[in-house]
Amino acid sequence: MMSADKIGRNDPCPCGSGLKYKKCCLPSPEAQRAGDRISEFKEDLQQAAGDMEFASMEEVQAFVRAFQEERNRRPLDDFRGLSPHQMHRLLHFPLESPDVLQVSTMLDSEPDAPLAQLFGLLAEAIGEKGVKPTATGNFPRNASREIMQSFLGEEGYADYTRYGGINSEHDAPELHFTRVVAELAGFVRKYRGRFILSRPARAMLASTGQRELYPQLFRTHATKFNWAYQGGLVDVPFLQQGWAFTAYLLHLEGHRQQPATFYADAFRQAFPAVDIDLEEAPLYRSLEDTWRSFYTVQCLERFADFTGIAKVRGQGDRLLTPPQAITVQATPLLGRLIHFAHG
Repeated sequence: MMSADKIGRNDPCPCGSGLKYKKCCLPSPEAQRAGDRISEFKEDLQQAAGDMEFASMEEVQAFVRAFQEERNRRPLDDFRGLSPHQMHRLLHFPLESPDVLQVSTMLDSEPDAPLAQLFGLLAEAIGEKGVKPTATGNFPRNASREIMQSFLGEEGYADYTRYGGINSEHDAPELHFTRVVAELAGFVRKYRGRFILSRPARAMLASTGQRELYPQLFRTHATKFNWAYQGGLVDVPFLQQGWAFTAYLLHLEGHRQQPATFYADAFRQAFPAVDIDLEEAPLYRSLEDTWRSFYTVQCLERFADFTGIAKVRGQGDRLLTPPQAITVQATPLLGRLIHFAHG
């Protein structure tokens, strides 16, 4: 019988299911790690119990429960000092876990971020009278061009359009993303056939600029807007679910410039099961390089850089630029916007 280490990932599974080995009996990295943790838990539990005697099954269950809760609050190296309990909160309830992190509701000064700059230009273009959308429901061409010219400057706009002009909102993905995020946040909507600013948006802009409005834009971008939307990227939902961990890594290491691969590898070390989400992606290179590219584009460029919590340098044409050539450094906005209780 063929040994497991000689079975190819795409070979038929030896169990006879007819499925590929990788889709059937091949242990996943996460399953292997879970098995190791279960074994370690059992050993530690036996050691903690020692020669203790229990009068009932209820006492046993109470002891195990207390032991497990204590373990779940121990920091793990793979989680960069966070405990399993803290990581659970970070992944599933990031905006409702003040004991782990807090996202500001009011900034002390105006935010410096591409998302904030583009929203400001979008709001200015909409103005008091609103803007009539195209037949396809997008921002009109001329207004899109004017916004991007103001955002990029003359030289930047010339470089941006060197392979083709802006003939629709979709030709300026950053503007399109901003408009979608603003609608999801309830700041821009269509009324009587025109794009208008909502009353809450107008009130906040008039009273505090983007100091109060931007944290809401940030939350919406992090939790509601699909980062893989548009651009031919494979949707790996866990990348976005872990947005707060990416921010936490920047909080820990972003004081100095790091290669994008540093953050991609740290995220993958914490969650090796993300490899499974890329199994069906077209792999033109190794799984490791594919993962690094996807993480760099979605988490660092489309999230961290676009929201202004990090500066990503050396960006190219999405998946064509190797992550090794891209560097990342946190910005002051990260500390002003997100407060971590650990690290």
